[in-house]
Amino acid sequence: MKTLIILHGWQSSGAKWQKVKEKIEENDIRVLAPDIPGFKAENELETPWNLDDYINWFKDYVTKCELEYPEIKDNGFYLLGHSFGGRMSIKIASKNIFKLQGLILVSAAGIKRNQTLHSEVMGLAAKIVKAFKLGDRPASKNWYNFLRIFFYRYIIRKTDYLNAKGALNDTIKNILSEDLRQRLSDIKEPTKIIWGRKDKITPLVDAYTMKEKIQNSEIDILEDTGHMPYNDCPEKLAESIIKFIL
Repeated sequence: MKTLIILHGWQSSGAKWQKVKEKIEENDIRVLAPDIPGFKAENELETPWNLDDYINWFKDYVTKCELEYPEIKDNGFYLLGHSFGGRMSIKIASKNIFKLQGLILVSAAGIKRNQTLHSEVMGLAAKIVKAFKLGDRPASKNWYNFLRIFFYRYIIRKTDYLNAKGALNDTIKNILSEDLRQRLSDIKEPTKIIWGRKDKITPLVDAYTMKEKIQNSEIDILEDTGHMPYNDCPEKLAESIIKFIL
C-alpha cells in the first residue's frame, strides 16, 4: 500500500484535510495527516522554533510511522505540503532526508517576498509621526500599528505574523526569514505542483517559479480556487493528488 503524509498549513490542523483524506483513501492509499506542533493547546511551543526544528520533529514522526507501518521504511512515501507545510516539504525534499516516492506542493510557501514595499510602508508611518509632531504620544504607536496591519492584511494579504502569539511570534519571524528559492533545484523527486488560480496568500507566480526550478515537476492550476483548495474544492484536489500517485 502506498503512503501519503500531509503537512498542513500555519495555525491549521490535519483534521482540515479530512474530506481530501477520505477521497484519497478510497483508492487504497494510506493517508497520514499529523498535527504540526505549535497550533493547539496540547502541542504549544515552549520556545521559538525555526524551520530545522520542525524538520527534526518530522524525522521523529516518520520514525514512529515506520514502527507502525514497516513498509514505509522499505518503500518510502509521498509527501504533500500545503502553505507552511509546503515550506517544510521543500526543505525536507531538498535535503534528501527520506526515501520519497514523490512530492506534492499545494499553494506552498517558501519564496521570500521583496521587502522594499514593507520598508516604504513603515517609512510612511515614520513620516506621519514626524509631520504631525506626534513624538512619543500614543497616536504615533497607533499610526504605526495601523499601517503595519494594513500592509500585512491588505497589501501582501498575510496575517500569520499578526496572529502569532507567544513563542509563535518569534517562530514565524524565524520561518519567514528563510528563502527556499535556491533549494528548489535540489529537489530530484517527481513533483506535482497544485495551485489555486485565485490564491492571494501565495501568489500564482510562485507556482511557476517552482515549476521552472524543480526539474522533474508538473503543474495543475485549480480554477476559481484560492489558498485553501482542501476547503474550496476537496474533490478536485483529491483527484489531482490521486492521479499523480497512481
